Amino acid sequence: MSDSPFGDLAADDAKSAPIDRATNGPLDESEANAVRPYVDLGGVKILPRTDLQLRLEVEEGSKRVVAVALDYAGSTLQVQPFAAPRNSGLWHEIRQQIVDQIHKQGGTTRIVTGTFGPEVQAQIPVTAPGQPQGSRLARFIGVDGPRWFLRGVIAGDAIINPEAAAKVEELFRSIVVVRGVTPMPPRDLIPLHMPSAGAAAPTA
Repeated sequence: MSDSPFGDLAADDAKSAPIDRATNGPLDESEANAVRPYVDLGGVKILPRTDLQLRLEVEEGSKRVVAVALDYAGSTLQVQPFAAPRNSGLWHEIRQQIVDQIHKQGGTTRIVTGTFGPEVQAQIPVTAPGQPQGSRLARFIGVDGPRWFLRGVIAGDAIINPEAAAKVEELFRSIVVVRGVTPMPPRDLIPLHMPSAGAAAPTA
């Protein structure tokens, strides 16, 4: 048994999550308080809070919702829930794939131990027609839960401002993942959808 606050991370398929995940989040639907006024987006539920703006990212061709973007504390947190095996995790393998992809784009990365365990801090090239090449900074975080994996990408003030970072990390902690009972191959995106009519407003 490891003394690490993130459990035993030696094996590539080990689950990567804070030891207190089941109580402090991100939570599985079975662990969440059923009476809290969550905004139901299908694969995830978001707890409304002051100054939180919620956007859904939609795939152009299929019109499928592929991610949830949360604007908060001068930052953006993009989240995606994926199906995962019951007894093993995805973050170690996916983290390496993120690093490889960013390096192919000419970016730089470093792996650090953050609030949720290993994370990728990246500088990613950004090119626009007729503009000099720039770059953007991002943090890639991930947590393996029971039969799901939740990925987050943080940009904005939370990259450099510890106070903003703490607020965005607490926001990520407050997310509830709804895996459902439908069989799904590991790595498949858990379906997301628009909130139902009459749902609590994200800025309440």
